[in-house]
Amino acid sequence: MSTDVVTLRKDSSLAAERIGERLRAVGDAVGQVVRGKREVIDQLLAGILAEGHLLLEDVPGVGKTTLAQALARALGLSFSRIQVTSDLLPSDILGVNTWNPAKSAFEFHPGPIFAQLVLADEVNRTTPRTQSALLEAMGESQVSLDGRTHQLPRPFCVVATQNPREHAGTYPLPESQLDRFLLRLEIGYPAGDVERDILLAGGGDGPLAALEPVLEAAELLRMQQARESVAVDPSIADYAMRLVEATRENPLVGLGVSTRGALSLLRAARGRALVDGRAFVLPDDLKAMAVACLSHRIVPAGREAEEMDRREAGRIVRDIVDRVAVPQA
Repeated sequence: MSTDVVTLRKDSSLAAERIGERLRAVGDAVGQVVRGKREVIDQLLAGILAEGHLLLEDVPGVGKTTLAQALARALGLSFSRIQVTSDLLPSDILGVNTWNPAKSAFEFHPGPIFAQLVLADEVNRTTPRTQSALLEAMGESQVSLDGRTHQLPRPFCVVATQNPREHAGTYPLPESQLDRFLLRLEIGYPAGDVERDILLAGGGDGPLAALEPVLEAAELLRMQQARESVAVDPSIADYAMRLVEATRENPLVGLGVSTRGALSLLRAARGRALVDGRAFVLPDDLKAMAVACLSHRIVPAGREAEEMDRREAGRIVRDIVDRVAVPQA
């Protein structure tokens, strides 16, 4: 191996270690607001490093909105919240052009989508037309209105939420739209001792209000660019393919993971490697991200996408991860 290659690998490792240190500081800060959920926080950070959009699917009152706000503050990102309702229009998200008589021209007034981290609360509450407008912006990182294209800010991430237990009056996202989300995560109830402390403290927004930025947007952009330098050994790619192929061959699965899903898994694993301060992907990175990255990309056999229990899909993917052989060092 040439001296130049060795030096490059050492430089990459040092850069990854520094990124890992900075992200640990972000995780520590967010963990002061949303306590006892460090694994979820690290997965969200990995998804943001992978330039993906995130779906938080859980019951009300477990901190989905607070977690999104805390991430935006700690990462130094501009933040907007869209409370999704059945009467929400695409223009309420994207913005509108209005006539300015003084200038004899139309002026564009950007909507809440023009923020670096956008929280879309209860995304399945609005109509397919409005969902499509939001998801198009997510896919293209731009908004087109009246023949003009407006670029969204960078970095750009949508964190959407939905309640998996309440379906009355909702418009479930079809598979093609679910695929726009890199990760689907549950927060879950806090551990007993953590919940007790929350009760004794009386809740409130104190920890969130006191949260100071740890990063700046420009630094996060550099971290996202560094993700492309995270090395993926051919054996790791083979392992990812075995996981994906297992979803296609499993008799419990009617619709398996696509090639785009496999690429998404590797992107998320690269992000997870950086969160841990490494310049290379390990099998553990794929295992850590597999359920969040793949469970919303499969449909159990004999079930329609809108009828399926996401926890059932998660159990199937978790079982696949447990059974597929890990590459040997």
